[in-house]
Amino acid sequence: MRRFLVSRYRLLTICGALLSMLTAASLPARAVEITSSAEFAYVTDFGSGKVLMEKSPDSYMKPASMAKIMTVYIAFQRIADGSLSMDDTFLISEKAWKKGGSKTFVEVGKQVSVRDLLYGVIVQSGNDAAIAIAEGISGTEDGFAEEMNYVARALGMTNSVFKNSTGWPDPDQHTTARDLNILATALIRDFPPDEYPDLYPIFVEKNFTLNGIKQGNRNPLVYGTQGADGLKTGHTEESGYGLVGSAIRDGQRVIMVLNGMESMKQRSSESRRLMDLMFREFKLYKFFDAGEPVDHANVWLGNAGKVGMILEEPLHTVMARSDRRKMTMTVQWNDPVPAPIKAGQTIGTLVVKVPGETKTYDLLAAEDVRALGMFDRVGEALKYLIFGAGPDPDVVN
Repeated sequence: MRRFLVSRYRLLTICGALLSMLTAASLPARAVEITSSAEFAYVTDFGSGKVLMEKSPDSYMKPASMAKIMTVYIAFQRIADGSLSMDDTFLISEKAWKKGGSKTFVEVGKQVSVRDLLYGVIVQSGNDAAIAIAEGISGTEDGFAEEMNYVARALGMTNSVFKNSTGWPDPDQHTTARDLNILATALIRDFPPDEYPDLYPIFVEKNFTLNGIKQGNRNPLVYGTQGADGLKTGHTEESGYGLVGSAIRDGQRVIMVLNGMESMKQRSSESRRLMDLMFREFKLYKFFDAGEPVDHANVWLGNAGKVGMILEEPLHTVMARSDRRKMTMTVQWNDPVPAPIKAGQTIGTLVVKVPGETKTYDLLAAEDVRALGMFDRVGEALKYLIFGAGPDPDVVN
């Protein structure tokens, strides 16, 4: 005998619960049609990796100063493993001091702390500070570029080649929107603010002053976009205007990569528009925590009349609102479940359907249920034969 939930409210609730188990690999990344004026775009949910929006994600593009995220990642690695300290100092070379473009205005021949150099790279996008970090870690910028490429391969950035620490134009240097998303995701994942409060939070600083020169953060998202806390802009003539952004709202983080825009104004308006749109169209649904009963099954000849049915993992997922409305789910089990029952034993199935996809998952017994003794079993069996078992109000046979 199988039982199916018929209450609409409970049906939709449990449907959503099951979907929270499904990762980006098991659910299709359809959803609403979202367009962008950027030439390249790749937007993901940080927690699940689900792709929320993409446009030419694997086409080669120039990273410009967004390449500095890799420079920062490598510096963070050194600090995390203890081989480098924020209070260590690096000597400013003539090469770093002379470099054009955006500058932190470090002085040649001076020793500057790693802390100030990181602020200079992250907040001010200083090319001089980036070269100083590269030379301080690897001896030369060319040697540092080799490490950048090694780390890129290790992170799975298979379509990126770095030639310098700054993103300065080079004919052989390129990346993709997907690869920069991988890098930004890794930086936040590997150096979480609660463990490294002096590292990633630098990205949200609105200004930094060195040698009496105050400069503002170039990332437009940190000026008023709710939850924005990173990461980096970039611009050269060959790349156009780009941005790697991150924001977190109600426990949900979105990572966004845009590039190939025509102006600072377009970059600012488009990044703000898309970030707000992502949080509006995609929601983190928390349906069931680990061990929370999805439903209860009747027990046959056990020392308890019912047993909870649970899923092993917490059921939280990011979904488009349109998918949330369309999903359906059934709960199936043979009722009553005969005792003895062991906690963790599979006693039922959840079936989830979203457009184009059907998945089934085991329902597990929440606790042990012992079998009744011989005399009690006979008594219960007689009562069942004489009186039967009335249906639960929320189920039909």
